[in-house]
Amino acid sequence: MTKKIKPLTLITAVLASIASISTYAAPVATPGTEGLPIFASTADTVATIYQGHSATYGNDLYLMLDSSGNPGNDGDLSNDLFVFNNFGSTVGETKNLGPFASGTELMFRLHVNNTGQDFFTGPASSNADGQVHARVEQNWLPNTTLVSFEDLYDTTGNSSEYNDLSFSLTNTSTSLVPEPHVYAMMLAGLGFVSMVIRRRKNDDVIGGSHCNS
Repeated sequence: MTKKIKPLTLITAVLASIASISTYAAPVATPGTEGLPIFASTADTVATIYQGHSATYGNDLYLMLDSSGNPGNDGDLSNDLFVFNNFGSTVGETKNLGPFASGTELMFRLHVNNTGQDFFTGPASSNADGQVHARVEQNWLPNTTLVSFEDLYDTTGNSSEYNDLSFSLTNTSTSLVPEPHVYAMMLAGLGFVSMVIRRRKNDDVIGGSHCNS
């Protein structure tokens, strides 16, 4: 005798499956990485990958751009580039943000659809509640930075779990990385200084020998 599956039971199972996918537990950047900036570390394309969320609120992630389409914050949020939505995007979804000059700071904005509030990567002073709202972990994976956002307004900072939207970035760093030609200039400068010091020492030796003769 074949056991029939009740339609209601099947629907419940499907909905539970969908819910488990949409609330995929996101990886969270490690403590101590709060408020760090994000810089392009090379001139190669920066790719971003959606890593998931554990949020109740619906959140949209944006890369902040100025009126010329370059990374930056000119105060006009309509210029910003939409990247992910924590309910609509799927884990592993990838977008290329484009190549940027090495050292370009990339700022991201989290728009909380339920409250209308916006929170930003970077220092606490960037946010209306005076709290840091993103952790940024460099080398979470090789050549990969993990960013984890908190979507709750909280002047105490006690509610910050940073699990409301996580995404990763390639070819990025939390500190400025000098271009190769900068290293070359630094080495050339050190070589010149070393040469000057040697010459002065030689002159002192020669001058001293003349005085003694």
